[in-house]
Amino acid sequence: MSVHLDREIEKIKKMLVHLATIVEENVRKSVLSVSSRNEDLARKIITADDIVDKLEVELEEECLKVLALHQPLAADLRYVIACLKINNDLERIGDLAVNIAQRAIAIAENKEDKVPIDFSAIMEKTQQMLSLAIEATIELNPTIANQVCVMEKEIDEFNKEIHNEIIKLIKDKPKKTKYFLHILGVSRQLERIADYATNICEDVIYMIEGKIIRHQM
Repeated sequence: MSVHLDREIEKIKKMLVHLATIVEENVRKSVLSVSSRNEDLARKIITADDIVDKLEVELEEECLKVLALHQPLAADLRYVIACLKINNDLERIGDLAVNIAQRAIAIAENKEDKVPIDFSAIMEKTQQMLSLAIEATIELNPTIANQVCVMEKEIDEFNKEIHNEIIKLIKDKPKKTKYFLHILGVSRQLERIADYATNICEDVIYMIEGKIIRHQM
């Protein structure tokens, strides 16, 4: 690896870590805004999405510049390509955090004493998966990446359980269907965040080992 390319790769890594840190924090706060029914916090997440979008564009441009000017090969090429894909996944996770925040506002406006669904398990597992996915990316650790890929099935089960609970609630209180659907929406967004965390880990494995494992888990 040339000195210039080495420097550019390190710059990309720092930019990716910065973006990942912000996205992870936005997800954490969006989840908190639901459980605490905090509208002000939810609105801050929505506003903060502009920062995520800006960083995503800047990182993409940096990756494309490296591909055009340095024409990296082998492991370096895989790294830059994987960073492009991870960058895109992180931006989408940021969008999902916004979606959760929007649901949090709708849930809070209902003025119920408490949310009738226990989100704690799916929230904790999703945040754990995202945190591990980011750690795997930073540390270039395929073991952690594989661990996250296996965890995805647990999220699917949590989401199914919540879906079944929501169906029962709608049958019991059909006039509150819209409210219950907002709650179901939170679960679905968390499931999608877990999916993207898995995608990131699949790209980490590709980055390190050159193996494409999509559709094999």
